[in-house]
Amino acid sequence: MRLSRIAPAAVAGVVAAFVVGCAGAAADGAAGPSAASPVAAPSSVPVQTAPAEAGSAAAAPPVSATPVSATPEPEPRTAPAVLSIPAIGLEDLRVVPYEGTTDDWPGTRIQNRGVAASPYGEHGGVGPGEIGNYLVTAHRLSAGGPLRDLPSLDKGESVFVGAGGSVYEYVITETRQTSFRSERSLAEQRAEVPGRPGERPTKAMITISTCATPEDDAAGNFWRDDKGNPEHRIDKIGVLRDVTRP
Repeated sequence: MRLSRIAPAAVAGVVAAFVVGCAGAAADGAAGPSAASPVAAPSSVPVQTAPAEAGSAAAAPPVSATPVSATPEPEPRTAPAVLSIPAIGLEDLRVVPYEGTTDDWPGTRIQNRGVAASPYGEHGGVGPGEIGNYLVTAHRLSAGGPLRDLPSLDKGESVFVGAGGSVYEYVITETRQTSFRSERSLAEQRAEVPGRPGERPTKAMITISTCATPEDDAAGNFWRDDKGNPEHRIDKIGVLRDVTRP
């Protein structure tokens, strides 16, 4: 899929849908004997044929069927996705969902594979297109640096997320900075409404986050946490503008 080559206003559905189902099997039905022509019994086993009403054929027993069951589709927050940002040349970056919070150890290990991580759960975010804060984090300098140019992404530019056969277009509305050394700052990043902990969300939003290592180093701030992260992260905030479904 090449989301970045599709115009934002008319993005075609480009991600294959994940639909899993199990076909139900019907049980065999047996036809009853005819009044005019009795069914021959197997050797040595006598069979009694019930008399049919005059002028009518014997009724066949009802056919039973096994109920059809289907595996439900995964929730948006647990389904894999791809991220494209045409303005910075990013195309189809894989986004791996996991249960956790931004830049914890599980998320860092995912990012170290050169892909993006998206935490969900009690301390995470929502899925693509859902009301709340869809959190996406990836490296800027290491593991191929997929978000190396994220700081240059401007207000008004589009971000595309493909998931479950749909394409979600978010438009960037602001840039925020998060400090790993401030619990308040981390709470603002992870809030359902970015920057406003405790506020009830009414829109589908996205936070795309990467490190501010060059900026911190230039300012003489060489602090690092136990995962090698600098103090600050650069967060681009967006609001859902359009959805294209298959």
